[in-house]
Amino acid sequence: MSRSTDDGPDDAPIGVETFVREDRGRWIVEIAVAFPDGVVRRRVNTYPTRRRAEIAASWIRRGADRDIEGPRRD
Repeated sequence: MSRSTDDGPDDAPIGVETFVREDRGRWIVEIAVAFPDGVVRRRVNTYPTRRRAEIAASWIRRGADRDIEGPRRD
């Protein structure tokens, strides 16, 4: 996952985390991506049940981890 050019230099992310929280009866999934110069946190989607939100968060996290740990650029 990389940031757009408006967010600053395009450094490689060093970590990712997903969060599930409740807001007005809906379950929100957020992702936080750590870069060398800071953290970017974004809301991904909302879900009707906690279980669905946790499943989505797991899939999102695994996909992001795969991108971060993917082929090395030397």
